[in-house]
Amino acid sequence: YVRDVATGKLTLHTPVEADNPVTRSNDSRVHPCGALWMGTMGKGEEKGAGSIYWFFRGELRRLFSDITVSNSICFTEDGAIAYYTDTSTGLLMRVACDPATGLPAGEPKLFVDHRSAKGYIDGSVLDRDGILWNAVWGGSVIEAYGPDGKLVRTVAMPVTQPSCPAFVGAKADRLAVTSAWSGKDEKQRLLDLQGGMTFLLDIPVNGRFEPRVLIA
Repeated sequence: YVRDVATGKLTLHTPVEADNPVTRSNDSRVHPCGALWMGTMGKGEEKGAGSIYWFFRGELRRLFSDITVSNSICFTEDGAIAYYTDTSTGLLMRVACDPATGLPAGEPKLFVDHRSAKGYIDGSVLDRDGILWNAVWGGSVIEAYGPDGKLVRTVAMPVTQPSCPAFVGAKADRLAVTSAWSGKDEKQRLLDLQGGMTFLLDIPVNGRFEPRVLIA
């Protein structure tokens, strides 16, 4: 859908898996060229039900299939590398991209193996220094990885399910993080009272704003 910022009106632009009642959209981000990568997943996290798509100037292509929980889509500032994960695998992947189109230009390779760590790879953003900031669902932290895939910083969160970071502020130099309380019963929610809130982290970052999607 395209949303009119002034009125909030939504207009259908391109159906995605409209004939599949099992799935919904999940994670997405805009490549520097204006292409949109977006993921789908099963509403009940059905194994392998989702995919990751590329949309650019009215054209839609499926890039990766057999995805259970699409997440962590983000790109380097020059558009040469894309990152993504299937959260269920615990593996954060990277793939070379054509900077002019945002299409993959090679086979995905492992960037971070998170399977032995606490929590799950969720949403990510990439700053101007090539640092990938990831919200660790179930891990109560934000983790920052350098371009070589090594962990360079861990920021504690007051919630168990941080879900996605975003660069905010006039210079994109602050980091906001959403969270959730999905799947928790009443007792668990009482132990995680701030779950579902959005937080502003008190750390400086060298962030950048999302480019516009080129829809035509």
